[in-house]
Amino acid sequence: MPDRPTLFWFRDDLRLADNPGLAAAQGSGQPVILAYILDDLSPGVRPIGAASRWWLDKSLRALGERIAAKGGRLILRRGAARTELANLVVETNASAVRWSRRYGPAREIDARIEADMTAGGVRVETFNASLLVEPVQMTAASGAGYKVFTPFWRALQARIDLSPHAIEPGKFATTDPSLRSDALDSWELHPVNPDWSASIAEAFEPGELAARRRLRTFLGTIDGYAESRNRPDLSGVSRLSPHLRFGEIGPADVWRAAKAAEEAENADPADIAKFLSELGWRDFSHHLLYHDPEMSRLCWRRDFEDMAWRTPAPADLSAWKEGRTGYPIVDAGMRQLWATGWMHNRVRMITASFLTKDLLAHWRIGEEWFWDTLVDADEANNAAGWQWVAGTGADASPYFRVFNPSLQGETFDPEGEYVRSWVPELAGLPSKFIHRPWEASAPVLAQAGVELGATYPRPIIDHAFARRRALGVYGVAGKGFSLEGKLH
Repeated sequence: MPDRPTLFWFRDDLRLADNPGLAAAQGSGQPVILAYILDDLSPGVRPIGAASRWWLDKSLRALGERIAAKGGRLILRRGAARTELANLVVETNASAVRWSRRYGPAREIDARIEADMTAGGVRVETFNASLLVEPVQMTAASGAGYKVFTPFWRALQARIDLSPHAIEPGKFATTDPSLRSDALDSWELHPVNPDWSASIAEAFEPGELAARRRLRTFLGTIDGYAESRNRPDLSGVSRLSPHLRFGEIGPADVWRAAKAAEEAENADPADIAKFLSELGWRDFSHHLLYHDPEMSRLCWRRDFEDMAWRTPAPADLSAWKEGRTGYPIVDAGMRQLWATGWMHNRVRMITASFLTKDLLAHWRIGEEWFWDTLVDADEANNAAGWQWVAGTGADASPYFRVFNPSLQGETFDPEGEYVRSWVPELAGLPSKFIHRPWEASAPVLAQAGVELGATYPRPIIDHAFARRRALGVYGVAGKGFSLEGKLH
């Protein structure tokens, strides 16, 4: 019906290039209405956290400006998607709706919307814009979903068949100016009173064009990635995670670019392989969520639901959140998170282990804090990451993984530069003591201007004690697992 428009519904795909649904809408020959709906009302939709709201605000502004430069207009609506999309179809007399598929609990909402539209004579087309291979295409020999990453990764590489890059539209049809659109400012996504986002803005630039620049910069400096990716004191990671989370760039384009760099011999194949495996982990997390939509609320291994988690003392929980645990690498990570909305992945594991193993707090407490403070908070990746560390998730090495924060710091921040960046009160300590300030002599502490318990806290818990306690409690919950030879 060329005289009637088609509607493209943006979700977690805030980009114009390599967006197959948008390309299909633009190629339909119909005028295209472009819309984004902020849905924080529908059951099954988890409202995004404060840091992600900041990113969404900037990403939508960038997208809206790019659309306007091409003659179009991004329509903004807020409310239950099922209602708002139906309203838009009526108001525009659209004959078709296109969107990119979701794989978590929200896919039930999408199914209801599709049924509504089809019943009303509106054609619906959906597309994959956010995964390398969709969960429905990834089944193990048993016919069920994968539960361990290694076989999943082997299968994904064998099944990956990327469609050609979807070309960015050159121009959009003019949208009826009378069509109502919310003012983005009215959504109050940007924090006020206080505005705590200045340091996040210094660390990141949201938007599709910024995502492309970030990818190019990273691939130009990827040498040594396989090793440097574990070092928070180095600039060895891509920092693409928030761009991928909001779909400012898609994993297919990232994959193509990485492969092109390898084929041009601009990068070591080992570095490219390790980087691509990180995209694989992202797909794996969404695969797990697809098969267990309650993964962000319940232990993936349900036998851990009845574990004797401790309710941490308010002072201990505050110390963890604010980076005052007395363990420098933990404190550096939590301060980096608060300041920038992001944390190095190695340090995410260390801080998560401290909360779930040293303090024996339920992983959901940490998952919820990260959900609110991370700019890349993703329903699948966040839950899968926390459950991996907590030992309750899909992992071949369960509860006996307890990170020693001091050893982790010495291994992955050997000179203490990461700690010095985020815990400046310890900057004067020699590298030998930067991860164990309590072992420094009084003269060494005095020379560095450190007074334990005053300028920097003493450890809020003894790690050796906490480790023994965690292994005991986890051992009871993880019935049938032997600790023989695993205590290291």
